Amino acid sequence: MQIILPSGKTIKADPRVTLLENLKNGGVNIIAPCGGDGVCGRCKVIVKEGKYRTRLKDILSEKEILEGYTAACHTYPESDLKIEIPASSLLNVDGVIATGRAEDLENIFNSLDVPISPLTTKAYLELPVPTLTDNISDMERLKRGLAEMGFRNPNFSFRLIRELARNLRQEDWHVTVTLMDTEYGKEVIRISPGKADKIMDDYGLAIDIGTTTVIVYLIYLATGRLVDIASTYNHQIIYGEDVISRIVYATEHGGLRDLKEAVIDDINSLIESLKGKYRLSDRAIESIVIAGNTTMMQLFLGFDPASIRKEPYVTTTNRFPIAGAGRIGIKVMPDVPVYTLPCAAGYVGGDIVSGVLATKIHEKQELCAFIDVGTNGEIVIGNAEWMVAAACSAGPCFEGGGLKNGMRATEGAIDSVKINPATLEPEITVIGEGVPSGICGSGVIDTISEMFLKGIISPKGKFSTDLGLNHIHLTDAGPEFILYQTGDDAISITESDIDNILRAKAAIYAGFMILLKEVGLTFDDISTFYIAGGFGRYLNIEKAITIGMFPDQPREKFKYLGNTSVTGAYLCLLSENLRKQAEDIADKLTVIELSVSGHFMDEYIAGLFLPHTNLSAFPTVAGSRGIILESTL
Repeated sequence: MQIILPSGKTIKADPRVTLLENLKNGGVNIIAPCGGDGVCGRCKVIVKEGKYRTRLKDILSEKEILEGYTAACHTYPESDLKIEIPASSLLNVDGVIATGRAEDLENIFNSLDVPISPLTTKAYLELPVPTLTDNISDMERLKRGLAEMGFRNPNFSFRLIRELARNLRQEDWHVTVTLMDTEYGKEVIRISPGKADKIMDDYGLAIDIGTTTVIVYLIYLATGRLVDIASTYNHQIIYGEDVISRIVYATEHGGLRDLKEAVIDDINSLIESLKGKYRLSDRAIESIVIAGNTTMMQLFLGFDPASIRKEPYVTTTNRFPIAGAGRIGIKVMPDVPVYTLPCAAGYVGGDIVSGVLATKIHEKQELCAFIDVGTNGEIVIGNAEWMVAAACSAGPCFEGGGLKNGMRATEGAIDSVKINPATLEPEITVIGEGVPSGICGSGVIDTISEMFLKGIISPKGKFSTDLGLNHIHLTDAGPEFILYQTGDDAISITESDIDNILRAKAAIYAGFMILLKEVGLTFDDISTFYIAGGFGRYLNIEKAITIGMFPDQPREKFKYLGNTSVTGAYLCLLSENLRKQAEDIADKLTVIELSVSGHFMDEYIAGLFLPHTNLSAFPTVAGSRGIILESTL
């Protein structure tokens, strides 16, 4: 039994698993934002020939059923199938990823005035040869030599003791000992005969495991220099676009191993590309530091994430022991230590701890706010005295998910939009300056902001149908605004897209409001708003304020920092002091659970308008829209 694609490619079909699983096993990636739970309807395919059984039809229209559409996640083959996969159902996990700008990392590190102290230290010893008058054991001899160099009572594994006699004698008692920092002190992880390469020949890896992307920084440990960056999509996206759908896949579909292997494979692929480019041996990589949100960390380490999804949203652990790369599956030398940044709570993870570390909020006297905008919107407000945090589920729309023509910020995405005030014609820019193939989150925010200011949509996000614009098309699903069209193909914004963005921005603004109310402060009390995340690279702050996503504050208060998760991982890669600071930050963060806040839903509903039901909170936006705003309220 097989599945036949229009290209002629065939995939072996297993009748015991869904069409979605069969396609994945055959290397064909289908969009499944709900993780195959049968609620989103995004994994539709067209069966041209063959028999199948399906348990799910209510998410398809009668027209789609007549045309042969079926939801791949609940369809099982019963014979050879000839299928067609619509472009809207295909998941492209290739291409260049816009990861946000990399700041001058060395300058950031140097500004912190801490010495370079990576996870590992190398000590070269020329031990005296045993004699009848100095006949202590090999272990005592090595410990004595280490103590003379300042390393007292380090821990040894059984494996190293078993190999000790051979390693000490192989080069006439000349050895290089590699020690690792742990919470229990120094631990010897490697004993190499002779004089091994010094730290100046060593490299480290700072890795950010994001819900959407995986990014690896190759760092020269002697100076902290960023050598290169490699990135790819997180292939866990095949199993679900957001953390909840991946938790569902891991726990209800038995997919924990699949999710772990997907991200480990991504990391190994990126490491191999960097090693190949710079002709590095496995031994050249000395240490690895990893940051990511709580769910990504649990999945990366193979921990059961089920409890994160259910009240009271607890994790297996928020502190992760340093482990050898070999035990995790990362393909460098198996004894290379892997340090994972601590998490604060079920939805406030190591990426946010990294962000606080990178922005130095925990050391500032003035009040600051930090927000990492992505599939989840995590917010921190505080200073050196205290910090409160919350996570609000924004959904994947800011990264193109759940939108009719949405895509991530890659080549071909419409990333900014202006609407001519005289003609109401859209003017677009495209990443890569080629022909557009979709629109990313920043482009959608621009479009909604522009349509609102020009009176094309109301504060409720509904189209004004009496404008007579050529760019507003009426479809069976409702009106949509055309941004680009060639032949029958069009890139548009629908009312459903607008609703998705309104819900996401309302959640973020409500999160801000709840945290401020908890501490009895207002937006005016905040000196700086730090914005992180790859999405923010193309974000127009003015437009984000116009739709009510961010507060109407002086624009100079807002500062975009790029990917602070990987920046924090970089800082921890280089410094024991900063690793300790990260642990302290995780302990210091007081996490407010928005789902149990009595006021969150009120704030959320109030935010489901453009820019907000409380117009006095957005005076500059009200002024920009003027009479039109007043008349449509």
